[in-house]
Amino acid sequence: MTTGAPTSPYTARRRPSRLRRYLPLGIAAWLVLEIWLLTLVAGAAGGLTVFLLLVAGLVAGSVVIKRAGRRAFRSLNEALRQGGSPERGGGNGLMMLAGLLLMIPGLVSDAAGLLLLLPPVQKAVSRFGENALDRSLRKAAPGSLGNVFQQARMHRPDGKVVQGEVIREDRSEPGEQWPPLTR
Repeated sequence: MTTGAPTSPYTARRRPSRLRRYLPLGIAAWLVLEIWLLTLVAGAAGGLTVFLLLVAGLVAGSVVIKRAGRRAFRSLNEALRQGGSPERGGGNGLMMLAGLLLMIPGLVSDAAGLLLLLPPVQKAVSRFGENALDRSLRKAAPGSLGNVFQQARMHRPDGKVVQGEVIREDRSEPGEQWPPLTR
């Protein structure tokens, strides 16, 4: 909401998170490692072997994603037929991630995708992800992502925060256009 009132030049800036700071560096290091390994294998076994490995990873990844998608769809249909909710997780998301990692060209991503296809690794990654999400939601401060659906805030130009609740009342008539168009 713009009121034309000047805003304070001394607004506090949040520090970027560690993930936002180090993610580009990690991706760059991963790409350099992938390219280095591919050239190393190409020098030892030949370019055709590397090409066949990359095509095999692409085909295997697409098969894994298709299988996980079918399994998720079957689970959803079965749950809807019985009147319940689908089984929690079921590993379909991690199977799709494994297929995606297999499809990405590179040997490190292929190894990670193959590891993620193993059920004990899937259970460990799933448990770690659930615990990390639970911890982050528990320590979330009021007004952050942890309780984003519980409150709405309006920041005024003078810096004050007005907490409130959003209530929408639709009182449009059947022939009336919403929002009303005026000239």
